Amino acid sequence: MAGRGQGIVIRDAHFPGRAPIEAYGNGGFRFAGMSHRGSILCVPSGIYGFADLPPKQLDRQALERVFQEVADIEVLLVGTGADLVPLTADLRAAVREAGIMADPMSTGAAVRTYNVLLSEDRAVAAVLLAVD
Repeated sequence: MAGRGQGIVIRDAHFPGRAPIEAYGNGGFRFAGMSHRGSILCVPSGIYGFADLPPKQLDRQALERVFQEVADIEVLLVGTGADLVPLTADLRAAVREAGIMADPMSTGAAVRTYNVLLSEDRAVAAVLLAVD
């Protein structure tokens, strides 16, 4: 039996595919009948656990998966927590250079906008920072 006796295997959180966000708050999100504690990144290839970074620490490296999937993304929603925090000039420039329109907003607004754009089958991605 494969895997028997290996103990617990920790994997990076990942949901393959796209799904609307059903709920947010209490430090996490619910989607596809599952829950995730912490921040998430929603891109065409799936929904991934994301580092709990302060909004001002979001940079190209943190969003590398977005840049890897740039061909399938037109809009990047950035849910910056309870309040709107503008993107840094460097991140705005990198996203614009990649041909993506970035739109920072509170996480609640980003969740609602993401769900609408997803239902319209738009080329949308989102980084959603967890809120309490």
